[in-house]
Amino acid sequence: MHFAASAGDRAVHFDLMKHIEAPSIVAAAGNKPKIIEEYVGRVNSATADVSVARMKSPSGWVEPGQTPEFDEYTVVLRGVLRVTTAEGSTDVTAGQAIIAPKGEWVQYSTPYADGAEYIAVCLPAFAPDIVHRDA
Repeated sequence: MHFAASAGDRAVHFDLMKHIEAPSIVAAAGNKPKIIEEYVGRVNSATADVSVARMKSPSGWVEPGQTPEFDEYTVVLRGVLRVTTAEGSTDVTAGQAIIAPKGEWVQYSTPYADGAEYIAVCLPAFAPDIVHRDA
């Protein structure tokens, strides 16, 4: 077994596997501070094919709408995530999931008192230059 790690590296590499020891905190868009913990993706693991991040959004958080070049799969762990599309809005509660296909306009928010915690998986990996946020 090959093992390698370097100072400041958040991943431990075994031949074909990569053990992610901790996430990277990534800047978030929106009207209030939101925590994005990227475990897999362009920032934390230099992975362009997929990103996996845990989001912690406060009550009243709203991000700009976007028309991304990636599919986004979201599982809500706690609270309620509101997902708005051109067709309308739906509230996704703890234990539920939603799929937002690439090329479709979407906006995420957490309007209720407890905010929300959720996992987002993007294919390909999230990147600021392919999210295409509203101006």
